[in-house]
Amino acid sequence: MLKHRLVVVLILSEGQIVQSVQFKLTNVIHAHPDIAVDFFNLWAVDEIVLLDVSRSTDKRDRFYDALDKLSRKCMVPLAVGGWVTSIEEMKRLLGLGADKIILNTAAVRNPSLITEGALCFGRQCMVVSIDARRQADCTYRVHIDRGREPTEHDPVLWAQQARDVGAGELFLNCIDNDGFRKGYDLKLLKAITSSVNIPVVAMGGVFTWQHLVEGITLGGADAVAAANIFHYTEHSTKKAKKHMRNSGVNVR
Repeated sequence: MLKHRLVVVLILSEGQIVQSVQFKLTNVIHAHPDIAVDFFNLWAVDEIVLLDVSRSTDKRDRFYDALDKLSRKCMVPLAVGGWVTSIEEMKRLLGLGADKIILNTAAVRNPSLITEGALCFGRQCMVVSIDARRQADCTYRVHIDRGREPTEHDPVLWAQQARDVGAGELFLNCIDNDGFRKGYDLKLLKAITSSVNIPVVAMGGVFTWQHLVEGITLGGADAVAAANIFHYTEHSTKKAKKHMRNSGVNVR
């Protein structure tokens, strides 16, 4: 049986780590992301996700600089996303140290980009991020452009399509739960994990270590991720893994 991963998400805006609540940026957590990576290297994290959520690419060089510095220190796989719209951009990010590329808006607007990336770099390199929001009728819709633009895509059907065109992994985030400390949207998570045969990383809403356990045992996730909580708890990932092991989860 494959062991489950614990993933730390670093959300960057203009090169600084920020906190997110329903995809709205609140306060700066770390002005120097490389310092955060020093801690996570020591605290037994399995993977780091680096997302550029800046409102424009005007200061994209700050993100490139942060990635370059982080990759030199990072001792675990590094998945990178945000403003990725071309093969050339993927090459640049990989050249700066990324191990995986995360696509979101560009994947929805141009699914062939997933296929092109998989052909160039291998499907294990291609991660499709799905940002979903609950509707008034209790269904879900995929949103893009940092959660601001609704689409007609059903998350389950989009997950299957992304897999079919070359995605090697999915990164699922429920916008409604982001930063709200209620745990993952287990209904949505289970619907996705039951419908695809590729790894699914759960994200959005973690406040207790038990939420991580539930993402795996109830939601069926292959890996569980969080952002805000790991920045405010000392030795956070070590404590999280200890709790997961004590709860019977097979973690690395």
